[in-house]
Amino acid sequence: MEAETHYADSGGVSIAYQVHGSGPIDLVLVPGFVSHVELLGEEPGVARFLRRLTAFARMLVFDKRGQGLSDRPGRPPTLEESMDDLRAVVEAAGFERPSLLGISEGGPMSTLYAATYPGEISNLVLFGTFARMLEAPDFPSGTSEEALDRWGAVVQRDWGKAVALNLWAPSRVGDPEFERWWARLLRQGTSPAGAIALMDLYREMDVRSILPAIDVPTLVMHRAEDRMVSAAQGRYLAERIPGARYVELPGEDHLPFAGDFEPMLDEVEEFLVGSRGASESERALATILFTDIVGSTERAAELGDRGWRALLERHDAAVRRQLSLHRGREVKTMGDGFLATFDGPARAIRCACALQEEIQGLGIEVRAGIHTGEVELIGDDVGGMAVNIGARIGALADPGEVLVSSTVRELVVGSGLEFAERGVEKLKGAPGEWRLFAIDSPPA
Repeated sequence: MEAETHYADSGGVSIAYQVHGSGPIDLVLVPGFVSHVELLGEEPGVARFLRRLTAFARMLVFDKRGQGLSDRPGRPPTLEESMDDLRAVVEAAGFERPSLLGISEGGPMSTLYAATYPGEISNLVLFGTFARMLEAPDFPSGTSEEALDRWGAVVQRDWGKAVALNLWAPSRVGDPEFERWWARLLRQGTSPAGAIALMDLYREMDVRSILPAIDVPTLVMHRAEDRMVSAAQGRYLAERIPGARYVELPGEDHLPFAGDFEPMLDEVEEFLVGSRGASESERALATILFTDIVGSTERAAELGDRGWRALLERHDAAVRRQLSLHRGREVKTMGDGFLATFDGPARAIRCACALQEEIQGLGIEVRAGIHTGEVELIGDDVGGMAVNIGARIGALADPGEVLVSSTVRELVVGSGLEFAERGVEKLKGAPGEWRLFAIDSPPA
């Protein structure tokens, strides 16, 4: 398949993409481990797979930042950066409310995107993917640390060859043309160091907490004997995404375009072409930031009404300046504090830290609390449990501290942000116990 390669600007990073076909619906293929848009269709079987998709869809394929023909900043992207890149290519291609097909490692970002921007996509399709890669006491479906270590050793030893094809596509082992293509795709898609860095990111990636917030029609597919990601991972996703349909297909190939892919594509076509578009949601995933001036009552008494109003005006201007710089949305002011929302937790953290630094020059301290969760959209206001949790976290923050929930910490892996554990708290009005973390040092 031949198509022209274009570039979209994502915050100064160039993201390579192509558009194939002219079908009646728009579909974005969110790539997995390694991608290269100009090599993808050179393998005949893969070309057949892509042609089948373009029979009913106008399809956008792109290279993640750090891979293929996209810019390579030197580290794998965070989930938040990946969402920005996806939005950039969708806008550049002129797609409106496309469906997403998240494959393997492209799945976690696709689920986060669907929860964060439910009005911007029509459907979500997930194949061979996961919410968390590593096993945990509360997540036995994951892969062990030892297994990931062994896989990393294979990558370091064999990169440049058809690495681990017996796991990715066992049905194509012994096919010399496919093996040569796979080795070339990996070599030109990324470097050995890039692959290892991506695998290190997998160790901390965890989007389990946002799955119940997904409010678009969702199809989850997994091959029953997948050797890379167990089918239990697919079942976990489908059980926790409201209304998701789960289809378990025969086979052991992890790559969607290996083995018998016709049953999979039949399911995709029926789901996308036969389904109704998602209605505008009144709920969405958002990151909540609460700020509050420490000791405001005492300071107001000390300064008097006129002095306090002048200080408060300078504080409010500083908050609004930082919200603008970090793409935050002011929801409302609450006396001596702000409630704001963001479409990504790392931006909320950087905004709060930048605000702390700027506010020091005013001779006051601000505490901040941050949480990511599903919110109710009530006109320009927001409500719901996530807002309550954010407020409770903010109230527990020490003067000059940015305190976040474990959900936020899990969603910013790879961002370079460092955290200090602040223990487990019961938050009034919220179920269970909550692990809290403070920003250990201001982000660069």
